[in-house]
Amino acid sequence: MKMVTGSKMDKQIEDADYLTVTLDFITAPSYHLIIEALLVIWIIKLLFSKAYVQETVLTEKEKEELIRDWQPEPLAPDIPDDHPFLKSMENSIVTGKPDKYMVINGKSCLNLATLNFLGMAGHPDVEAESIKTLKKYGVGSCGPRGFYGTMVLEDNELMAFFIFEDVHLELEDKLAKFMDCEEAILYSYGFATIASAIPAYSKRTDIIFCDECVAFSIQKGLVASRSQIRWFKHNDMEDLERLLKKQEEDDRKVELKWKYKVRIFLEESFSFGVLGASGKGVTEHFNIPPGEIDLIAASLENAIGSTGGFCAGKKYVIDHQRLSGLGYCFSASLPPMLATAAEQALSIIENNHNILEDLRENCKKVHDKLSKINGMMVLGESISPIKHFRLADIGEDRDLDMKTLQKIVDENGVALTLARYLENEEHLLPVPSIRISVNCQLTDKEIDDSMKTISRACDTVLHRRY
Repeated sequence: MKMVTGSKMDKQIEDADYLTVTLDFITAPSYHLIIEALLVIWIIKLLFSKAYVQETVLTEKEKEELIRDWQPEPLAPDIPDDHPFLKSMENSIVTGKPDKYMVINGKSCLNLATLNFLGMAGHPDVEAESIKTLKKYGVGSCGPRGFYGTMVLEDNELMAFFIFEDVHLELEDKLAKFMDCEEAILYSYGFATIASAIPAYSKRTDIIFCDECVAFSIQKGLVASRSQIRWFKHNDMEDLERLLKKQEEDDRKVELKWKYKVRIFLEESFSFGVLGASGKGVTEHFNIPPGEIDLIAASLENAIGSTGGFCAGKKYVIDHQRLSGLGYCFSASLPPMLATAAEQALSIIENNHNILEDLRENCKKVHDKLSKINGMMVLGESISPIKHFRLADIGEDRDLDMKTLQKIVDENGVALTLARYLENEEHLLPVPSIRISVNCQLTDKEIDDSMKTISRACDTVLHRRY
């Protein structure tokens, strides 16, 4: 038996490969050869052709013709001159800061329009801390938290040891401790907080049981989650149980949670800093351990007087948002000075619970006086700082009711505003109303005088209407 070794074997293999390729080329169909040849020519042409097209040079006459024929689209849609919103805007030119008193058309008015429940917007201590941070770090953070939007605040006393303190992480830590939760996450926009948190956890195959009167930000979060939504009647636990397979009646939310193995998300933008002995919100008000709630979300734009929002809860719940909360991952982080403002406002609340009691007392007084005005009705709980003040008799013409309420607002010597909604997108469009915001700084005389002013305006406008 002969054995082929070394170079002789290699030579035979090469000859065999060459013979195979030659036979394949000879036996290949002619159309294959034509296509391959065209492809080779096309590739060579692409390699040697110019990578750009010669720019067309226009004459001055051609340029003028193009400019003359060009019709730009309007930046905003045309609005008729008689639009009621424009009329109300003409009558309400606001100058200066939205403090306890604000200047409208050159006249000082008591401010019952701004959501500044505890007077933190304009508070001298909050402003002073914000200005210090502004001078050191500027206005914006310039990026999302996960990239380069987390700002470092130097501690002069610890600089020798190269220790730094982060303004965003410091606020998150303070919020978590304030809410008695394991961890908190900070968002730069209040609306985006709950709207991002919901789709971070709930997907297309999940089911969400939701109050039919939730805020618009929650509605947008529900849409983004693409989950199945089951609406229950506003604040109606019995109707919620009906949706949870009609089992035995139980009004306690926590028991419902463990019985049906659902997760509870609580949105507290208007109860955080308002309810509870120390302002922790609904859980403190009803004496429910925060650990029984999976996620608590709230805005920093109402009682705190800053910007942004936060979510608080167990560590694994919050950590998930740092990778899945769209408003956290893809939005520029909260400006450092506003994080400082929120932290300072929290410190003021912690050291002065009297302002919370003053707010609740003022809310009750305003609610009581509004409820006695003829032809009108006030909605909501008496301890709520937001009062929706509407017509007792709702007409079939929504626009007419809006115009009537706007006249009451315009004829007032008090700063008020209509409640505004995206009417075509609301799940359940609320009835037209005047939104009245109560704050802890109001004196008894200011409450009495403002309620008398509102009452006179209502009598005048309603007398004309009927």
